[in-house]
Amino acid sequence: MKEIDNNKSFEDIKHIDENGVEFWYARELMTILEYNKWENFEKVINRAKDACENSGITVIDHFPDVRKTIKMPKGAEKTILDYKLTRYACYLIAQNGDSRKKVIALAQTYFAVQTRKQEITEKEYSMLTEEEKRFYQRNLTRKGNYSLNQTAKKAGVKNFDKFHNAGYKGLYNGETADDIAKRKGLRYREDILDNMGSDELIANLFRISQTEQKLRKDNIQGEKEANSTHYEVGKKVRKAIADIGGTMPEDLPTPKKSLKQLEKEKSKKLRDKNS
Repeated sequence: MKEIDNNKSFEDIKHIDENGVEFWYARELMTILEYNKWENFEKVINRAKDACENSGITVIDHFPDVRKTIKMPKGAEKTILDYKLTRYACYLIAQNGDSRKKVIALAQTYFAVQTRKQEITEKEYSMLTEEEKRFYQRNLTRKGNYSLNQTAKKAGVKNFDKFHNAGYKGLYNGETADDIAKRKGLRYREDILDNMGSDELIANLFRISQTEQKLRKDNIQGEKEANSTHYEVGKKVRKAIADIGGTMPEDLPTPKKSLKQLEKEKSKKLRDKNS
């Protein structure tokens, strides 16, 4: 397999259909993800399909099968099964792949980030200003944290400050929420997520969603285990960012204005306009 450089391999095998919709062929993705046998990779696909169905999403919309004819020795031909995968399908496959493979971690990061963006279309997202992207990603992190808190509560978490700090420590190389706030020069109890750019919010969103998924999938029980899980997920997200040559979250610039400030300015402009 050729070396993956900032996920170019995932882009290299991307196809665009006649309607301008992107997709990936499963057999090409199989090679990138270092699976040698279709039978083994198909098991991963089937687990991803189950996850799709369990989320209440129509499987056929994301995993339509196609038949391909390949050349065999002595001029013979053979029809084989393949799938036209959406980006969301690729994300689910990465989530259900062999986590021991380095390339799986890269795929999880790549497809998770892009799938989050695609909750609005790629074109729509690319046309947003950085401020608009921040508001959009902040809304997703707010929803994600609410869902994570519900799952963590069921796992036995009572001290949520400690639980969330465990995740931040993993992602930010030991920094707690207070440490991050001090580094950013924020006032006491000012929301650190409101003072992040869109890229930093995306990194935290990935940490949040992966932690919730692991708590559920591994049926984690006990506050200590939940905190440890959050820390380890944060640490793995950090490693994945390093592996693809990304910027560490603590090295990303802090926006000049918090989202709360921007909201106040928008409200004032609206009042002035209507007065």
